[in-house]
Amino acid sequence: MNWRACGLAAALIVVAADEAGAYEWSGMLAFDNRVFWEEPAFPEQRSQAYYPSLVMQPELRADWNGEKDRFTFIPFLRAEPADPQRQHLDIRELNWLHAAGDWDVTVGVAKVFWGVTESRHLVDIINQSDLLEDIDREQKLGQPMVNLNLIGEYGTFGFYVLPYFREQTYQDRRGRLRFALPIDTDRARYASAREEWHTDVALRWSHSLASWDIGVSYFRGTGRESAFDLDLGDPFNPRLVPRYDLIRQTGLELQHTSGPWLLKLEAISRAGQGKRFFAATAGFEYTWFDVLSRGADLGVLAECNHDGRDANPLVAPPVPYDDDVFLGLRLSMNDADDSSVLAGVLQDVDQDATFISLKANRRFATDWILEVKGRHFVDAPPDDFVLHGYRRDSHLQLRLARYF
Repeated sequence: MNWRACGLAAALIVVAADEAGAYEWSGMLAFDNRVFWEEPAFPEQRSQAYYPSLVMQPELRADWNGEKDRFTFIPFLRAEPADPQRQHLDIRELNWLHAAGDWDVTVGVAKVFWGVTESRHLVDIINQSDLLEDIDREQKLGQPMVNLNLIGEYGTFGFYVLPYFREQTYQDRRGRLRFALPIDTDRARYASAREEWHTDVALRWSHSLASWDIGVSYFRGTGRESAFDLDLGDPFNPRLVPRYDLIRQTGLELQHTSGPWLLKLEAISRAGQGKRFFAATAGFEYTWFDVLSRGADLGVLAECNHDGRDANPLVAPPVPYDDDVFLGLRLSMNDADDSSVLAGVLQDVDQDATFISLKANRRFATDWILEVKGRHFVDAPPDDFVLHGYRRDSHLQLRLARYF
């Protein structure tokens, strides 16, 4: 991404906001503490256990024209001296939105989320995942786009033109949470001769019908996940080179709400990475409201994951979701401090690989939030390409964040 051009555009936004007179600053400043309690799996990895870092995400929004037009600027910075690879700057959003009743258009760098399930967001394909932030693929890089939405009685039709591709972020050979073989991100390869400048397109129809929420999407362009080519130029130091193939993906989202029940489905059919394959995540969430008459809600989640792609990472992008079951608990205290806990276990039904996750947060002193996030890996076998690399990278992260 051209950071000089983005910086100039950001400066123009600030000037426009000042001229418009209707602008708002907000954001977040956080101190992260990540601790690994096992020795690393590979000798070249850093052996230290404690990684402190500083995170900043200011947000500027400016409205004018009767709030029909809005500029948004959201940069993101992580400063982590102990791990230079994880230290990075990104522009999450830098865009202009114009809304006109039954249609709206967004131009610039933006974030778009699709999906309904908890353990995996299969259909969410517009933005690239920021794996340096977290391996759960919840954090996203900003995506340059033009997005037109038409809103009507029969649902919302979204059209996307994506003129520039953001490469996947990977940890280097010295960092924690890396694959078994080092990844040479400086020599990424593309199926398209235009490489990162290939124009991708997507469209999506979404609608709510009584208790059903429906989404149908289509994407054609450079796949966000990379497969790999094996580089044996140095036989004593083999490397993986990311390869981004051109794909065609059709996606489906369904969510049905019935009292305490949420039934969820995400499914895709994708061509372009080996043979066409089908993948799906389906399950439910059941919530007990006002547990023990204390005002808290307790939810039980269960989801099944199936992914039919080729298991060879030289053919299709590797994922740990071939045939897995996810079980989780969500506790929302519904108190003045927005206290909540989400814990889950992802279990491979064919192997012994287990992934345990935890996320808890609580607000205090009005503008402060304390967040705890944990990841634990159990019995990841060598043929599990992703989790085997993480097998000794179980960790706990404590974040103290100030929102303004």
